Amino acid sequence: MSQYLNMLCAEAARVGGTFYKITEIHKGKIETATLSAGNACQNSYSVAKSFVVTAIGMLYDQGMIDLDERIVDIFADELPDGMDEKWQHMTVHHAMVHGCGFFEGYLDIDAIDASTLGTDDYLTYLFKTKLNFVPGTKGAYSDAAYYLLSRVVSKKSGEKLDDFLWKRLFYPLGYREMAWSKCPYGYPMGATGLYIYTEDMAKLGELYLRGGVWNGERILSEEWCDITRRRGYEFHNICSGKAYGKGGAFGQFLLYIPEQERVVAWHSFGGGDLLPAITLWKDE
Repeated sequence: MSQYLNMLCAEAARVGGTFYKITEIHKGKIETATLSAGNACQNSYSVAKSFVVTAIGMLYDQGMIDLDERIVDIFADELPDGMDEKWQHMTVHHAMVHGCGFFEGYLDIDAIDASTLGTDDYLTYLFKTKLNFVPGTKGAYSDAAYYLLSRVVSKKSGEKLDDFLWKRLFYPLGYREMAWSKCPYGYPMGATGLYIYTEDMAKLGELYLRGGVWNGERILSEEWCDITRRRGYEFHNICSGKAYGKGGAFGQFLLYIPEQERVVAWHSFGGGDLLPAITLWKDE
């Protein structure tokens, strides 16, 4: 095991909580430490959003989507009567940055009993929502935004999000088992509920670290990788500006550190904060 991974395991023991696996990819070499027994695939919670960002990026690279496209134009044939006028302002970009007007925590299936929604049609449920603010004027983090983006991917590609990514991301990068929580109509929730191996979660960080290239094959454009950093599309600037990362509920994390040529990912339940140790680390 690498000195770096040993350090992270020691830090995980110090900060407490249950860590299942920690994966490091350093200069292309992947290594995983198992700290606690658990299912091979773990819920990545909101780290799932970075996979939705990647699907949107693939559509962008193919010229199939404009980030300034209005949601009402994309779904023009599915809109119910009597929609809140504020929906007219919402764009794909607004959803990507949680600036679309939903209430904080809206449609968070990790925290609500979905059977209380009173419908099995989540998309129409969202369209009938009276927005809390005009899209683009401020932000409020919600899973609703990324369920909406999951449906955008399907509307643009004709495929459900998980099927779309199997062909273009999961299979080319050698992912193993994967499952995604779905709405009653069978569409992945997008925002959460992605069950994958920690090693496979780390591979997404390696893809962005390498500017969209995996083993010599271009999967994403370098332009899209740059857009995600500049616009804060789920990969946020962290660790005193040295890394880009995305966390999930209960202690999941994926980050890549350009100056170290390193990716780190972990699944945990109630795991403590490893970021201070990552910030302080210096390769010999």
